[in-house]
Parts: sequence; structure tokens; C-alpha cells
Amino acid sequence: MRKRFTLLVLCVLVIAMITACSGGATPEAGSGTTETVTPVDQGGGDTGTEKETEEKEDMLPTSTLDPNMSGEITFWTFLDDKEKSAKLQEDFNKVYPNIKLKTVYVPFGDLHDKLQTTLAAGKGAPDVALVEQGQFPRYSTTNVLVDLLKQPYDAGKYKDLVSEYNWNRWSSIDGTKLLGMPWDITPAVTYYRADIFEELGLPSDPEELGEYIQDPENFFTLAQILKANGKYAMEWRDSPVHWYGDSLGYYDTELNYIRNTEDFIQYLDISKRVNQLKIAPHDGILSDKGKQRVKKGESPMYVTGTYGARDLSINFPEQKGKWRATNMPFGLNVGMGGSTFVLPAQSQNKDAAWAFIEWVTTSEEAWKVWMEQSVQPDWKNITSTEWYSSHVSEYLGGQEDQKFYTSLTDKIPVRRYTPLDGLAWPLWVEGVLNAIDKNIDSKTAIQQTAENIEKKLKADKEKLLKQIQP
Repeated sequence: MRKRFTLLVLCVLVIAMITACSGGATPEAGSGTTETVTPVDQGGGDTGTEKETEEKEDMLPTSTLDPNMSGEITFWTFLDDKEKSAKLQEDFNKVYPNIKLKTVYVPFGDLHDKLQTTLAAGKGAPDVALVEQGQFPRYSTTNVLVDLLKQPYDAGKYKDLVSEYNWNRWSSIDGTKLLGMPWDITPAVTYYRADIFEELGLPSDPEELGEYIQDPENFFTLAQILKANGKYAMEWRDSPVHWYGDSLGYYDTELNYIRNTEDFIQYLDISKRVNQLKIAPHDGILSDKGKQRVKKGESPMYVTGTYGARDLSINFPEQKGKWRATNMPFGLNVGMGGSTFVLPAQSQNKDAAWAFIEWVTTSEEAWKVWMEQSVQPDWKNITSTEWYSSHVSEYLGGQEDQKFYTSLTDKIPVRRYTPLDGLAWPLWVEGVLNAIDKNIDSKTAIQQTAENIEKKLKADKEKLLKQIQP
């Protein structure tokens, strides 16, 4: 295989030509939703040995809540699955039999709009709400959510059970408050057709390929081999600089703009090269044309969150066993989605609401339900269990998917989500596209984009600084 791969590399290096730049933009990670869909290869496996159960219980701090407490709480969720909701309520009431849980499904957009309206009005909000990360900044700066670090919640005792990234993204901008309870995590991975890679003499083992594509030169060699065979290595032509941006955010804890470093220049150069080599169709694999490309084997590689195998299995069931998952290219580690459970300050039954939040995010019973919906846990008391870590995905050819996904969570950099992010995004994209379309020097483009964002968001930034000052 290595001789064949070497010959292909030499051929590609001879025929590869650099073509004109072209621009485009991809949606920012975190702008999508968590959906309720058909589960993928979830289930099976032992529920754990007695020793494992003891270790798990030792790991999870003991709840200080009274299991006999009573109350009624309303929970808003955008996950529309009555069967799963009924199972969660049944298991929750085994622990808290006197708490009545009313689960209300609200479509994704409506939920976040309605929650913002009711929180601002001071009435009408639920006792608990599931909030997606891209929407979270709408509620994180106006004291409308309970700080879960305070008594009697004492959520800080759980900090060591989740990744640093997942803990911090639900904090206030200055990091002093925890405004959402960590729940799932969605590290980005590269999905690829192992059979096609093997056929072309490319690295096809997940570990080997994952290491190989960390070097940009290796990645572009591979991408050109795919291109020479009528195949694409990416979906979107400007992805690399956006991936890097998504890993760090826009602002630090003091609202200093951070997308103006040498690394951003490097990843903009990489994005330019993607465009020059035309190795991305600038179209998603789940578009109408994208699906046809996947079915023809023309899009055998793409980067997305760990829900990717679920989406592949739903749309391309006939390709079961052909796909694998490995690391992102270029040394990147990025979170591509996730949600949190929040407790509105106006709730009239906060103890019962916290009982539900604590149970639904940490308990093994709840996670066995969540995983049937392809929700990826970020709780060590769950990921350390045998039934979780030994899981294999038949769609991914028997790969131990959950164990691999979990290995990535501690590598995701800490970032802050702020209300300025959504305002900065279109200005950021504009700067990236200008650099690509007009072949502007990357250092100049990054600096000009920073200046443009700082200028146009100056008033919004000053207003936000006043809101978050102690």
C-alpha cells in the first residue's frame, strides 16, 4: 500500500496546479440545533460489574437533596420525543417520587425566543429549560439565570467530572458564575470512507490517518490524490480558518478581541490553499447535490461533530461499515455543538428544579436514554463505565466510537460565548471572503478585519461591559 501511495503522491505533485482563489462561508459551529432523530447503533453491552458500579458511585459526589421533597416543575425542551421524555420522567420519579415533572416541547427557534421574552418580562418562564450553546449568550449577562455555584445548588462539586471546555462555556463571561449545568459535548471529527482510501492507497486506519493529516502538507497531498480521482476532501472552501476561530471564540473574559494572532494568519493561508486547489465543492454533504456526491463516492471525507455517524446512517444506510472516524486535520480540536440545562431566577420551585437538573445531567439512568438520541456525554462517571466505553458502531465498521470521541474532549480549548459573537460573525466572514476572493495578504486581512469588528461593535461592547461589571 505504501509503494502505491508513494507513486500516487508523485503523480499528484507533477499534475497539481494552483488555480485562482474563490470565496465562501460556512455556518459557525454552534449555530445549529440538537435534534431528536433515529438512534444509531446505540445499545447493547453489559450494564456494568459490581466493582464498576462501586467505582462510579465513588466518583459521583453525593447529592444533598431530600428525595422526599415535593413540588411541580415545568421543563421546556426542543427535543421532541414523547417516548424518551416519558422514560426520563419515570426514572426521575423513582428517585424523587413526589416531584411532578411537566415536559413541554417547544420548537427550537420558538423556545429560545420565548425564553428570552419571558425572562425579560419576569414571568412566564419555565422552571428548567434546555438551551443550545449558540443561543446561551442571550440569557447570560442580565441576571435572569440562577448561579448554580451558590448554595444550596453547590454545582462546583461536579467540576472535575467534566472537561474544562464544557464547564467554562456555561459560565458567565468573567468565569465567576455557572449559569448552565454542563451536559453533552460534541467534539469535531473527520469521517471518511475507509474502503475508498484503501482503494486509492491512502492511509485508511483511523489512528494512522488521524496522525497523518495533522501536517497540512500531508493533508493537501491526500486531498490532491482524491481530487485527481474526482473526489473532494472537504465540504466548504473556507473551513479551516473558521474551525480555528470556533475553537477560541471572539473575545476573552475581559472582552478583548482575540482573532488577530499569527495562528489566524496561518489558518487563513490554509483556507486560501483549499480554495486554490479546489478540493471542496462549497456545499454540504446533506444538500441534494451533496447526497448525490456521497452516494457516488465523490465526497468520501468531511469534518463535523460526533453526530455525523448518525446523520450518515440515516441518509446513507447502504454504506454501513464503510465509514470510519478520526481526528480533525491541521492539529485542530473544536467543539461543534452542545446544550445546557438552565434554572431561571423567576422559578417558584427552585429546589425541585435543581433536583431535576442534577439528576438529568449526572445519572446513569438518564444517560442511557440520552445516548439513544445520539447525545454525547461529557461526564467521567458515565464515560468510565464498561457499557459506554466498550460500545462499537456497526455503521463505522465496528469502531469503538464512544471511546474515541471521549478521548478528544479534554483537548478542546476553553472559549467564552458572548452576546457579541453573533454580531461579529458576519463581519468576520466578510473579512475572510475578501482575503480569499481578492487574494489580500493574510496578515493584512486579519488586522483589517479586527479593526472593522472593533469599530462597528464599539457601542455594543461598551454596553456589554457595563452589564457585566460587578
